[in-house]
Amino acid sequence: MDLGDRASSSPPPDFRRRLHFLRKSQGAALSAPLVGGEVAEPVAREDLAADPPRESRVEVMDDKPGPGPVSETSEFLFSFGVIADIQYADLEDGYNFQGNRRRYYRHSLLHLQGAIEHWNTEGSPPRCVLQLGDIIDGYNAQYKASEKSLELVMNTFQMLKVPVHHTWGNHEFYNFSRNYLTNSKLNTKFLEDQIVHHPETVPSENYYAYHFVPFPQFRFILLDAYDLSVLGVDQSSAKYQQCLKILKGHNPNSELNSPQGLSEPQFVQFNGGFSQEQLNWLNEVLTFSDTNQEKVVIVSHLPIYPEASDSVCLAWNYRDALAVIWSHRCVVCFFAGHTHDGGYSEDPFGVHHVNLEGVIETAPDSQAFGTVYVYSDKMMLKGRGRVPDRIMNYKRENAFRC
Repeated sequence: MDLGDRASSSPPPDFRRRLHFLRKSQGAALSAPLVGGEVAEPVAREDLAADPPRESRVEVMDDKPGPGPVSETSEFLFSFGVIADIQYADLEDGYNFQGNRRRYYRHSLLHLQGAIEHWNTEGSPPRCVLQLGDIIDGYNAQYKASEKSLELVMNTFQMLKVPVHHTWGNHEFYNFSRNYLTNSKLNTKFLEDQIVHHPETVPSENYYAYHFVPFPQFRFILLDAYDLSVLGVDQSSAKYQQCLKILKGHNPNSELNSPQGLSEPQFVQFNGGFSQEQLNWLNEVLTFSDTNQEKVVIVSHLPIYPEASDSVCLAWNYRDALAVIWSHRCVVCFFAGHTHDGGYSEDPFGVHHVNLEGVIETAPDSQAFGTVYVYSDKMMLKGRGRVPDRIMNYKRENAFRC
């Protein structure tokens, strides 16, 4: 893969205004592209009213079935499940690296079983489930139990009556190489949909990303947030050396997992980034969705919006990803995991950023998953346990005209 392959044409004026907003909103200049050249040219759109981000949140009501009351003008279309950071290991409970949050390694599998039982018995079953990464914990590698633990969790997922789409996180790469994952059951790229006569929307084999259509006029895109990473890559490869140079260029610490003293704390080893090749592909898919008036949901293990996440958990080049997304009108929601604490914010362009609470830090008497009910004018997340309910309205231009 040529990591230096970037579009050379200049962005349209509207896109420059959006980049200016991105610089202003983050309190710093847009980071220099990680791999030389210009940001991929997106399709311009009219300026949107930039209302302040607001949090749409309602109380959790686990005793009530379904997503709750909706307006008479809102038409229910379909639903999908979401779950993140299962991190199963056959170990006694432990703690995070800071020693201040308990991790329930064995019980995470019971939480997964409970989520699957719920989805299997819903009156209107979800079209699919999105597994947001970190399916088993990195400790499995230390105890040489990676394959055994993965098999146990995948056998549990086989009880699910609908398709599951797997995203890769840092703990996948603690346990397995990228080559291993590509040939494993965690590669669900076979579930992708291809757009006839649009070869530019076919992803490269150089990264793990694809798109699919769970319901007419809705396109889901899975991104590879460790496309640029030193994890899971042969250390003798040119890509590893290039990614290590990027990381050390932003993080001078001897311990590369430490954000201490960093002005950009996302540049740690347990994070990664999106190559320009992948961002160019994302731009092409979003261009198609704009043209065909589709609504798009994007999925990534790493979050990309600072207002919804601890800054140390963001993708390396989150600004580059936001720049592409904000240049299109079709994206309505971005789901991520990684933080374990969860988070939410609606950005000024109407994209809802949802970071799902992690199963691994969920006590046995609680839960951590959700079902998203999709309507003609909104999405409603019905959370279980630690996951709060959320109402996510589409911006007016993205609502279906019924």
